[in-house]
Amino acid sequence: MSSEKPEGVNGEVAARLQALAQDPLIAILRGVLPSEVLGVAEVLLQAGFRVIEVPLNSPQALLSIERLAQRFGRQALIGAGTVLSEADVEDCVRAGARLVLAPNLHLGVVTRAVALGVAVMPGVATPSEAYSALAGGAHALKLFPADVLGPASFKAWRPVFPAGVGFFAVGGVHAGNLADFRAAGATGAGLGSSLYTPGLSLADLQDRAARILAAWRSARDRTGSGGR
Repeated sequence: MSSEKPEGVNGEVAARLQALAQDPLIAILRGVLPSEVLGVAEVLLQAGFRVIEVPLNSPQALLSIERLAQRFGRQALIGAGTVLSEADVEDCVRAGARLVLAPNLHLGVVTRAVALGVAVMPGVATPSEAYSALAGGAHALKLFPADVLGPASFKAWRPVFPAGVGFFAVGGVHAGNLADFRAAGATGAGLGSSLYTPGLSLADLQDRAARILAAWRSARDRTGSGGR
């Protein structure tokens, strides 16, 4: 994913995309409670994560997003996941999300996010979906489920897409396969249950975060491409 400002992207969104390019691992906090989200985020930020997503099918997700944006909005890119409708986009942006993610391609979600001036990353599983997403204004692509598509899909897709398009591996990604996705052309990744599950202790979360970040940095060093 290029850190240069893409054509037609306003300055605020460009800054968020640059932040995502620099720190391309997304911590997905599915199931997190509003009462716990700040403590969880604190551990992740201390470990080195700079992008945090709360899926909308989490309990009181909008309240968690609002609290994250108020406390950490200057330190991290706060995202909303499982955004399935234009109304969802409006709700999560109002709460403070500045990155919109989805498991699927709904062009209405993409265009509404673009209109509201936030970054958007829809889920795609075929090249046709991917090109439709980009034509609609998507800023990056979430290849989902990554463990089903496999690194081979990333390797096959990469040569036929513009070099600056961000490919993010999401779904079944963990410390043990990050290097494979990176080597195949993934720009970044979203880490869900391999990083966070409800009820996980903060000490265990810290350990998981450290192992995942170490695996990514090791893969980065071998490939020699961008991102921290």
